[in-house]
Amino acid sequence: MALIDVSNREIHAKIVYYGPGLSGKTTNLVNIHQRLPDEFKGQMKSIATEAERTLFFDFVPMSAVRLGGWSIRFHLYSVPGQEVYIRTRRAILGGADGIVFVADSDPSRRQANVESMAELVLHLAHFQRDPSNLPIVLQYNKGDLPGAMRRDDLEAELNADGWPSFEAIATQGNGVSETLTAISKLVARTL
Repeated sequence: MALIDVSNREIHAKIVYYGPGLSGKTTNLVNIHQRLPDEFKGQMKSIATEAERTLFFDFVPMSAVRLGGWSIRFHLYSVPGQEVYIRTRRAILGGADGIVFVADSDPSRRQANVESMAELVLHLAHFQRDPSNLPIVLQYNKGDLPGAMRRDDLEAELNADGWPSFEAIATQGNGVSETLTAISKLVARTL
């Protein structure tokens, strides 16, 4: 749920990058942070424990997004994807204004994608959030892998609700800004 900073006339919106372990969530955030000019972004921060890492930072869009004289500041988070961090993922999802689901196009990760999507839906239900009324964008990452799953197959397995989706190669930055632009616009429309 967006936070309002009256003194600075800013609306703070939270976007969470969610998906199975090693699908490219952190790579997306690092790529975005590296591309943004310093004056538009906050410091990349990490909540690190012995075996997990959650990255986050905030930014103001380079093309100012304004709502009735208020500017929007987006806070981007990645969740740890490993199975043991289910509670951490749930906690990070709390108050999310939008979600980017990063799916792994490697055929060996098919089941991990499906399970992660099912878990996302369960977490949203815990917060009494309906995925059909929440800005969600899918990103099909690692499309450069030999034998990568076809977009049509990923759509059939993961996108029953017809959310916007993008193919990506996050390590090269392909599809990263398109994904971010789409989720930012969807979130801005709901504020």
